[in-house]
Amino acid sequence: MTACAQPNCTGTIEDGYCDLCGHAASPPAAPPASVPASHPSYGSAPSSYGSAPSPYGSVPFSSPSAPGVSPSSPVTVPSGSRGSAPASGRGTLGTGGSRPGQLGSGLAEVPPVVYRDPMAVVLQDPQVPEEKRFCAKPDCGRPVGRSRNGRPGRAEGFCPHDGTRFSFTPKLREGDLVAGQYEVKGCLAHGGLGWIYLAADRNLDGRWVVLKGLLNTADAEALAVAEAERRFLTGVDHSNIVKIFNFVRHREPGAEAGRMAGYLVMEYVGGESLHDQLRRRLRESGNTEALPLRQAIPYALEILRALGYLHERGMLYCDLKPANVIQVGRELKLIDLGAVRMASDQDSPIYGTVGYQAPEIASSGPSVASDLYTVGRTLAVLSFPFSPVRGGAEAPLPGLGELPPAVRYESFHRFLLRATDPSPAARFASAEEMADQLLGILREVRAAEDGMPYPAPSALFGPERIPAGTAVAARGEGRILEPLRRAASAAALPVPLADPADPGTAFLSGLTARTPGELITMLGSAPHTPETLLALARLSAEQGGGETGGLLARAARELPGDWRVLWTRGVYALVAGDPVEAVRIFDRCYDLVPGECAARLALAFALECAGDAGPAAARYGSVWRTDRSYVSAAFGLARTLMAVGDTDGAMRVLDEVPHSSSHFVAAQLAVVAGSVRGRDPAALDAAALAGTGERLADLDGLDPRQRREMAAEVLESALDWLGSGAGSGTRAASGPSAGALLGTPFTERALRRELERLYRELARAAATTAERYALVDRANASRPRTML
Repeated sequence: MTACAQPNCTGTIEDGYCDLCGHAASPPAAPPASVPASHPSYGSAPSSYGSAPSPYGSVPFSSPSAPGVSPSSPVTVPSGSRGSAPASGRGTLGTGGSRPGQLGSGLAEVPPVVYRDPMAVVLQDPQVPEEKRFCAKPDCGRPVGRSRNGRPGRAEGFCPHDGTRFSFTPKLREGDLVAGQYEVKGCLAHGGLGWIYLAADRNLDGRWVVLKGLLNTADAEALAVAEAERRFLTGVDHSNIVKIFNFVRHREPGAEAGRMAGYLVMEYVGGESLHDQLRRRLRESGNTEALPLRQAIPYALEILRALGYLHERGMLYCDLKPANVIQVGRELKLIDLGAVRMASDQDSPIYGTVGYQAPEIASSGPSVASDLYTVGRTLAVLSFPFSPVRGGAEAPLPGLGELPPAVRYESFHRFLLRATDPSPAARFASAEEMADQLLGILREVRAAEDGMPYPAPSALFGPERIPAGTAVAARGEGRILEPLRRAASAAALPVPLADPADPGTAFLSGLTARTPGELITMLGSAPHTPETLLALARLSAEQGGGETGGLLARAARELPGDWRVLWTRGVYALVAGDPVEAVRIFDRCYDLVPGECAARLALAFALECAGDAGPAAARYGSVWRTDRSYVSAAFGLARTLMAVGDTDGAMRVLDEVPHSSSHFVAAQLAVVAGSVRGRDPAALDAAALAGTGERLADLDGLDPRQRREMAAEVLESALDWLGSGAGSGTRAASGPSAGALLGTPFTERALRRELERLYRELARAAATTAERYALVDRANASRPRTML
């Protein structure tokens, strides 16, 4: 054991971290020389990353009276079915069987792990180090077999605290034949119920299998009951879960008369555990880097596939941690099914690992929510240097600002916080819901790392409707883009999808072409269902209707805990002119659906309306990088960048609006305006002005009046540049268009003639007499000087 180097700390280094203060070792701690090189597959090695001391890295909670599922409580988060689309979204969780070789969901290339020859990992000298020896009795777990007065500890004996017999020596030897079928080849690792062995199945041409202890007893009936209780594991058939082939009994050599041992027979998985991958990465980086997010998130997605499969069949895994997950090739498998139990089981001891186990386990028992909690903790441990245990208790997650820059994604941090919320009711409701949000975060991460979007349809929201804030401001307003209008932002937000099981959903789908007023009238007389009520509340909120509050109160009663009611409250606050309240509400929605672009867009709208340009820009940027179909995000990011003085950055964003977008022309027009409006004439040059003119000339479908107005603005900027003296000499003739701007020679006289012509054409089409007079005055002021 290595002592912690922190001042005044008496802890020891465990897997690179102190088990008392939680600080990383410096330099990184290597595995103790006395620890045998165990195979990572079948049951935790004698310790697990960051776990408290126990027989196999797990702490049993013996609570026969604890229910198999968490007690019911008011739902405060979405149920997973409400507001969700059919399984055709951006990559829904297929729990019926994981796709072999699809680790990464097509979004990330995860390095494969080479299959390991089982004979190469058999231990040559199987021993359990003294510091890993603990009493196996669930309510004891204290150290046994330790050295005293310079004498080595006993590998076999009795616990001095409660008299429980212990033995850390292998009971099976090479060549032993178990159940007349399985030929033992050696030890792989030591788990909570003894040694784990490699064997060859003689009945199936020597197929490699693993034998893991189930129960030692002299009571044949008790052994039969234990086997029957675990027999359900043989029905588990999922490519992400190790296969249990059989349960067998064997009288161990030298055992007392009638004493039998039970063994699980399971497949051999010759890969590498995530625990070992993580430790290697921490050692190589000096404890500064864990696994990359593009690798850790796909691991979590595959784990969720496996857990979703178990949950659908009424089973709970209970003891997820990196040591219990193995990668081989490009596939992932959950191993060590010793803690798996039926959700209805209220009597069996509960096993878990400190640092990963949900806080309510001891009082309420395991549940789907507690399983998902372990996924969140496991993902945190895999993604950044983080010891899950500090001072013998669970360590809190670090704040967003404390995360390493490579993983400092707000969406990812919010995901971890929801997944590990102390309240089971506040966590994700299902593995499928959790995976869907995590997949959205993976798209965001890949987009940020690769500099290219990764769009996909949402399972919770429809598409952006009409982009908001795309209008170019008039020349005299002192800005490039019109300010965001609250009603327009609400109308642009994607609509949460209706529950397909609601009888009113089919009726609603036929109303999308109506005007808001017509829709409100029709919904008022439509058959009442929760979905028609929620749709009516949303439409009323978008119109700022005074009856919205009452409708939302009714919707909250009929859809308790549905996040879409909260979302609609945010829309109403935004339209009603309370952006601070809208920020609060949409921030909470972002907590609940952290993988959704729509949630970030709504928060960005609210923040911009509240005057917080910087935070709004961060959310707009996240959406725009991930999915270019959210054109409102591009214009919002441009507006907020200009608000903080980054006009060039805003122009680069608008230039990214794709040509296929119906708002490409608006974006390009804004770029033209931003290239000349508010610029210091001396900072311009002929090449930039000529390029701006070419950009304007190439815009097809631009309204003739807008084209003339923008052309006049470009020509005036060119005249200002010439008048500043910056365009004197050879510089004026060095443009790429042979000294021409918008087809006009780049001279003061020619530019003035063209500018005069444009103003007179605009004057002829003016809507009011005052506007016409003003344009005529501009034309007269622009005409070149003559002797007449």
